Amino acid sequence: MGYDGRLLSGVTVLMAVVEAGTMTRAAEALGLTQSGVGRAIQRLEARVGVRLLDRTTRSLRLTDEGRRFWEQVGPHLEGIEQAALEAAGSSQRVRGRLRVNVDPFFSRLVLAPALTAFLAAHPELRLELLMREQIGDLVADGFDMALRFGEPPSAGVTARKLLETRILTVASPAYIAAQGRPADPRELIDHACIDYQDPRSGRPFAWEFRRGDVVLPVRQPARLMVSDVDTMIRACCGGAGIAQILELGSRDLLERGALAELFPDWPGETFPLYALYPTRQHRPAKVRAFTDWCLQLLRQRTAP
Repeated sequence: MGYDGRLLSGVTVLMAVVEAGTMTRAAEALGLTQSGVGRAIQRLEARVGVRLLDRTTRSLRLTDEGRRFWEQVGPHLEGIEQAALEAAGSSQRVRGRLRVNVDPFFSRLVLAPALTAFLAAHPELRLELLMREQIGDLVADGFDMALRFGEPPSAGVTARKLLETRILTVASPAYIAAQGRPADPRELIDHACIDYQDPRSGRPFAWEFRRGDVVLPVRQPARLMVSDVDTMIRACCGGAGIAQILELGSRDLLERGALAELFPDWPGETFPLYALYPTRQHRPAKVRAFTDWCLQLLRQRTAP
């Protein structure tokens, strides 16, 4: 016997009749007519192939087969009801497992230092932060959400922009002392640069500079390409070349003089951070709570 939604509906009616004691009271509880309740019981009996209720004008009682059926099915219905209540509660209660596909740089820089407070605030939550270079398939990989830099895929996810952070072109004091400081982005042709590999294409990110409506693409020479942000920043601090880094998380490097911004008069190039969800509707409380926490951390990081 395959699954039939009408079978479950009929069982629900039978349980209501048994609990109410009469079809009239069961009909009132279910919002049905008495004849509707009778037809549902008849369909259920036809479906299972046995008579479940003995009915007279004054009373009804379960047959022997009906009582066995009721005793076997009752606990399952209670389990279904409990599962429904727990599922409904998950929309309001931060609990269970939350799997997040997260950009490694963002995880190390922003999330890791603050995780203790988030976990303490949600003791019923198990958080799984899995560092991935690419978003992949959120549904197939079992993720509740993702946190990724760059423009989101055009299909398959719902995106919420959390941040636009500036892209800074920087060099170390040692590099500037040895090679000079370019006064204009077009002078980068005479300097060593460090490329960062786009994980989606496998090619270096293109460099361009924006000031108002002016967009200036630059083809920079690079003897070094990396696929790890920390390696790029450390190589740049060590004088290996000029790099482009995100303003998010680099303020301390600039304030203590480890790096210098080369072109502050070209401030318009930015890079977005998105929260990505595999569905548009019914986000659980755990997903909403984590997203709100990320926004709070970002506001703290970018506050003047």
